[in-house]
Amino acid sequence: MRIAIINRDRCQPKKCSKECEYFCPPVRTGDETIVFVDGKPVITENLCVGCGICVRKCPFGAITITNLPEEMEDPIHRYGQNGFALYGLPVPVNGRVTGLLGPNGIGKSTAVSILSGILRPNLGKNATWEEVLQRYAGSALGDYLRRVAEKGVKTSYKPQYVDRIPKSYSGVVGGLLDKTDERGVLQDLVDRLGISKLIAREISSLSGGELQRVAIAAAASRDADFYFFDEISPYLDIYQRINVARILQELAREKAVMVVEHDLALLDLLADNVHLIYGVPGAYGVITRPKGVRVGINQYLRGNLPEENVRFRDSAIAFEVHAPRIEKEIPPLIAYGAFSMQYPTFRLQADPGTIRRGEVVGILGPNGIGKSTYIKILAGVEKPTSGSFENQLKISYKPQYLKADLDVTVQGLLRSVTREFDSSYYQTEILRPMGLDALMDQALTELSGGELQRVAITACLSREADLYLLDEPSAHLDVEQRMLAAKVMRRFAESTEKTVLVVDHDIYLIDLLSERLMVFEGIPGSWGIAHAPLEMREGMNAFLKGIGITFRRDEDTHRPRVNKPESRLDRMQKEQGEYYYPVEEAKAR
Repeated sequence: MRIAIINRDRCQPKKCSKECEYFCPPVRTGDETIVFVDGKPVITENLCVGCGICVRKCPFGAITITNLPEEMEDPIHRYGQNGFALYGLPVPVNGRVTGLLGPNGIGKSTAVSILSGILRPNLGKNATWEEVLQRYAGSALGDYLRRVAEKGVKTSYKPQYVDRIPKSYSGVVGGLLDKTDERGVLQDLVDRLGISKLIAREISSLSGGELQRVAIAAAASRDADFYFFDEISPYLDIYQRINVARILQELAREKAVMVVEHDLALLDLLADNVHLIYGVPGAYGVITRPKGVRVGINQYLRGNLPEENVRFRDSAIAFEVHAPRIEKEIPPLIAYGAFSMQYPTFRLQADPGTIRRGEVVGILGPNGIGKSTYIKILAGVEKPTSGSFENQLKISYKPQYLKADLDVTVQGLLRSVTREFDSSYYQTEILRPMGLDALMDQALTELSGGELQRVAITACLSREADLYLLDEPSAHLDVEQRMLAAKVMRRFAESTEKTVLVVDHDIYLIDLLSERLMVFEGIPGSWGIAHAPLEMREGMNAFLKGIGITFRRDEDTHRPRVNKPESRLDRMQKEQGEYYYPVEEAKAR
């Protein structure tokens, strides 16, 4: 079975020569495989031979032709002819946290709209509710959809892009939260999420992390049958992520909770089971049956689903323990003494340290501890109030919060920052792995949060510099994009012998790309200490000890996994002082 997808936003017939129709072999033999209706092309799928010529010839990359897995039934929903198709649905289960794991643009929002009753599934043919219920009769999904059809399901929804909340609501935080307190638990949530000091503040004045916690409190305080949280990790540090995970697990004791999350360590800790979603982003998505969270994540990393007999990725995502390089052979890039930065209400103290040439250094610590201040001092944007920090290095910096305020295309931006745009190295090692081929002619103002993030990472690495600083590059990226971005950053540092510093809260990302680790400690919003870079295991042990959690490595994929609190392995590792993984594994590596 073959489907053809046309991205109506990218398709611009007035700016092309209708190459899709002109070069189509069946059209040339007299078939009406591609016709233009109201100025836009329409592809008849049962006449398409799948040659892919229209895909290659379209100047705007607006066409996708793809074969579906064998024995695929009709979709549960499709957005019209040549529109996105979704196959299957996850089933909310009371007493469980159900995770959804898949790339962006694969149908998660469509699935939630159906489960919430916002969107009636059409089975790809404008079906009635009676036809939908007949198709799923006798199943748990059928029973749930019957309740949806009868308006018997109330949903609470936490949106993905919390930074858009100020555009739809104006007023103080307390006014917004008071409207959502339907279970009488708001005050407890406010205290546990640490947002009591925000109650009197204007929504428009909140940071990304503050907006995220307010949005979680608002969604969790409603009285609903089905709770859906679309990405809880962006802008939150690991302390806050674990805290939110515990809140949602408590909520799921009585209710059905579903979470989309790309932080795999958090998803592993939070979810009881997961539905994987595979397919072609923007074309079609297939939702699997529920899997155990460990099995599901491992299958996703391998890119292979044995039960479905489907391989959706050419190679597995591998986690490796990096052997430390011999320091004698690595010249230092920066050697600095102790310095400090004093603000009216916050003080940062930095220990003396050395940053080496050609290495990737991960930076971990809670929000409000001085990581951004440290980076600004490195970049020369700010000068310390005591001690000295002098360098003549060229700096390329990607900030945490991104703004698409330039009226320029992606290609225009990247060409303006590098002369290497047309080189084979740049195209194969940076542009293509970052998935920017299809975005070249799009304006920055038209990009989604994840697309803008990938462009910002690429632009940062494209500038000629000695030191590259990236603040939270994982925000709004799906799992695959995070792993590819990590690989791009690491290869970039190795091949160019440039130094990269990455601030992030995703343990998987830090584990994949970092050779050494900087750990920040202190009291958020009051004072912070920036410790000198440590070797990876030593740094992770120091960081995880401060949080009070332990990690082990999965025996199949070697990915980090959070141990259950007070489990036998958790207690043993704490006694050994090996918080990153057990001492037996440390010796083996």
